[in-house]
Amino acid sequence: QVQLVESGGGSVQSGGSLRLSCAASGYTDSSYCMGWFRQAPGKEREGVAAFSTVYGSTSYVDSVKGRFTISQDNAKATVNLQMNSLKPEDNATYYCAADLFVSPTACVPSNQFTYWGQGILVTVSS
Repeated sequence: QVQLVESGGGSVQSGGSLRLSCAASGYTDSSYCMGWFRQAPGKEREGVAAFSTVYGSTSYVDSVKGRFTISQDNAKATVNLQMNSLKPEDNATYYCAADLFVSPTACVPSNQFTYWGQGILVTVSS
């Protein structure tokens, strides 16, 4: 059973930074695609970023390019989302997700992921 646990959310002022982490367990090996998604109140869930642990490829939604960075921390066995220059429109519950498609063309935030974390709140005040 794959389990994903997010950490690192919280409140920050506009222009500030936060780093989210996702710890995955239950995979039989370390080959998977990790994604970050978000859902603001009253809005549909949006894919934000994705990372392939096999190819090291990254993919971002346009609204976060240049501000957010997804990466893997091998020492801590986590995939992180560094969020800089945060804006009030980044307010949302952020979810970590994972699946087994690892190619750079498949491991993108617009794909459908199978495994999900419980979500963590990010609040950006203006």
